[in-house]
Amino acid sequence: MFFSAVLAGLGAGLTLIVAIGAQNAFVLRQGLRGEHVFPVVAVCALSDIGLISAGTAGLEWLAGFAAWTLPVMTWGGVAFLVAYGALSLRRAWRGGSLVEAGGTKRGLGPVLATTLALTWLNPHVYLDTVLLLGSLAQAHAPHQWWFAIGAMAGSCLWFPALGYGARLLRPVFASPTAWRVLDIAIALVMWGIAASLVWRVG
Repeated sequence: MFFSAVLAGLGAGLTLIVAIGAQNAFVLRQGLRGEHVFPVVAVCALSDIGLISAGTAGLEWLAGFAAWTLPVMTWGGVAFLVAYGALSLRRAWRGGSLVEAGGTKRGLGPVLATTLALTWLNPHVYLDTVLLLGSLAQAHAPHQWWFAIGAMAGSCLWFPALGYGARLLRPVFASPTAWRVLDIAIALVMWGIAASLVWRVG
């Protein structure tokens, strides 16, 4: 019985995180650049583990906490996504090869700060990872923690696969045109998510 809960959690977790989004787009870009890949995927996976754990624990204060923090976080997330999208569009305008795209390598601090912002300033993370997965976990009681372990395993499998698997695309991104297309796509993803957040708040 617990094994079916693990598989259900794995499937639900992967379904929610595999879709392209701000966080995945950033992990993909870091993987292509070969820049601080391990810390980036580790932060993403550990963040998911913490959020899934909180949702599975069924903490009653989460609902009240979300009620007054989500609007603030939503507008903060919108501002960050719009700015990051603008930076991506500027990179696309300037162009560059695999080595040149995005300029010289950034330090670990700024990269981790961006990773944390894309993860924790996105209200979808709380709605999907905490509330939705938390609710699904409770539906598998008394095996809710096995469900959570499956969902956590999904994150621990996906982010390394995306970050390190991106190197397979490096020959394609030796072309400046490919980097322009990627950065334009990232800008559109960021702005699309920002627009959806504004629509939801409105």
